[in-house]
Amino acid sequence: MTKQEIKPLDILVFGAHPDDAEIGMGGTIAKQAAAGFRIGICDLTYAELSSNGTVDTRQDEANLASNILGVSTRTCLGFPDRGLRNFDVMIEQIVQQIRCSQPRVVCVPYWKDRHPDHIACSEVVHEAIFNAKLRRLYADWAPWNVQKTYFYYINNIYEPNLAVDVSDVYIQKQAALESYRSQFIMEGENLVPTLINQGYLENVERRDALLGATLGVKYAEGFATKIPHMVGSL
Repeated sequence: MTKQEIKPLDILVFGAHPDDAEIGMGGTIAKQAAAGFRIGICDLTYAELSSNGTVDTRQDEANLASNILGVSTRTCLGFPDRGLRNFDVMIEQIVQQIRCSQPRVVCVPYWKDRHPDHIACSEVVHEAIFNAKLRRLYADWAPWNVQKTYFYYINNIYEPNLAVDVSDVYIQKQAALESYRSQFIMEGENLVPTLINQGYLENVERRDALLGATLGVKYAEGFATKIPHMVGSL
């Protein structure tokens, strides 16, 4: 990719697997895209070790979900599923993604989760965000300073310090998640029962509805930050 091919994004969302971004913040993606923001998703792996589906079907599902949400661009770095350990190699490629897309905001999984890949994704991207601004590191690419980093929840939700009302676009989030039929829908032959095809989507909806109810809206998605969220006034 050359400098002329840089297409700045407003928000770049990283996930360990296709469907992570949709689970955690599919409504926020749809809402921001509808408002005219350019949203990108970067999956670190093809989720090739998933119990159901194949890499090809999962990519087809990811493309369909991206179209439903209005995502501008989606990439996959092809790191090994359940092998997110070689941070030095991964960081350099993630830094390149950040510098090539120049996002104002980066979103990553929360740093605690039952799936080790989600934790590793959070850690490696957080390091890459820091490295991306160092001009003497990977000097072939101009440095880029991400303005804000938000952490979204996948399997476990803790205490968010930021929430987005996604009530008006929740139907799009549901449709995007249902695009991953190989993962969430128990249909067809030779399927293996898993934690995510036994009522998982209903649990995600209940989670978003519960957070929304505490804030007086129908559905909300929660986020965390590692630094205080600045506002102009109270």
